Amino acid sequence: MPEPMQSMLKIPQHRLDEINAILLNPDTRVIQDLLAVVARHGTPEEINRKAEQAGQLHSLLQRVRESKPEYIEALQWLEAQRDRKAFISVADYRRKVLGDRASCVQFQDDFAVTLEISAAQYFPYVISAAERAVAEGSLMPGRFIRVRKMKEQEADGDLPAFIAAMQIIGASFVETLDTKGTDGSNIHLGGPETITGYFGGVGQPNDHVLQWADEFLYYYTRYGVRQVLNINAGTVLAGYFLHRLGVDIEFKISVYMGNDNPYAALWTLIGARLFARNDGSTPLIGFNWSNSINNETMEITAQFRKALGFEDIVRFEHHITETYKSIVRQPYNRREELVRVAGSIANISAKHEGGDPEIEQTRKHPSDILDYFRDKEEVISSGDWEHLQQNFLDKFDATNRTAWELTKHGLSFVAARKLHL
Repeated sequence: MPEPMQSMLKIPQHRLDEINAILLNPDTRVIQDLLAVVARHGTPEEINRKAEQAGQLHSLLQRVRESKPEYIEALQWLEAQRDRKAFISVADYRRKVLGDRASCVQFQDDFAVTLEISAAQYFPYVISAAERAVAEGSLMPGRFIRVRKMKEQEADGDLPAFIAAMQIIGASFVETLDTKGTDGSNIHLGGPETITGYFGGVGQPNDHVLQWADEFLYYYTRYGVRQVLNINAGTVLAGYFLHRLGVDIEFKISVYMGNDNPYAALWTLIGARLFARNDGSTPLIGFNWSNSINNETMEITAQFRKALGFEDIVRFEHHITETYKSIVRQPYNRREELVRVAGSIANISAKHEGGDPEIEQTRKHPSDILDYFRDKEEVISSGDWEHLQQNFLDKFDATNRTAWELTKHGLSFVAARKLHL
């Protein structure tokens, strides 16, 4: 039984009735405006059906042929390498790390850590990483995060090629929609500098929640993009609403929301539970922690994540490395902390946003988060295309170092599911 003081925290039924009254009132504009956005794209059933068709591999490949036919050869190569089992298997990787001892280790598969890389800006970089994985016997990540401008990657054919690649290798991915603070929505800030405004909650002001929902539905129905980044409390709520209405949206909460303690996490997960579907599912599939958290933060949160029924649904996405410039003080490397906690907390994603600091500091162009907001044309004209590709490969190497350390300690990982069988 709870203590008398703790009992005072119980939410009375009439408070829930008051919330339902707002949600169901036909005059509640905040609800009606969102419903109008959905209606422009069809019923939830029609929307999901369009997305299913658009996201099929043959549909994506046809889009690639129409917009960037030179990428077809690379996708065919990737598929051929997968089919001939050119990528190292998990069993062989474990033997590579542990030798004969690998057959005696009881790996903790129930606590497998997802290998995550960010940001995978350009499709050719993914192919470069795959070539390295084949040549070196290394691992392709099981999860890719994208922060490239959506309209730009749609226009140059990169978007369908990247999605097709993710299907071929068996990896999940997240796209970052253009409707965010860096689009000029905050009239008091401009350009990438708006990134600092996220911490003040000004990343998607006024009607940008509706624009975000509309943009998601556009890419969902045309390319099958299901998982998107979420950076604002308003768009998080809109995502909950869309899912509750029947749209099969999924999203991860960004590090830019600044969730840095268990109480912020409890508030977010309470919302997820309130608006979960009747089957208990929620669109919140990734929870990106602030860089300032420690292992205890995740341990405390894991307790009520499990109590709410979300242990297998809501992944804790934790930065192991960060871009060398423009976001955190360096050196930043949380790999040792991950190893200590990975065997006791389920469903963690090890996110690699930069190379290991000792590698980064040797680069002529270290990874920089502001590079995410540059136009592709400018990246190429400036001569930085190869530099950014090297940055991505450094992140790829950092991801593999994490897999190596996990394996050394008898811990499991999730790499690209269709490659490393």
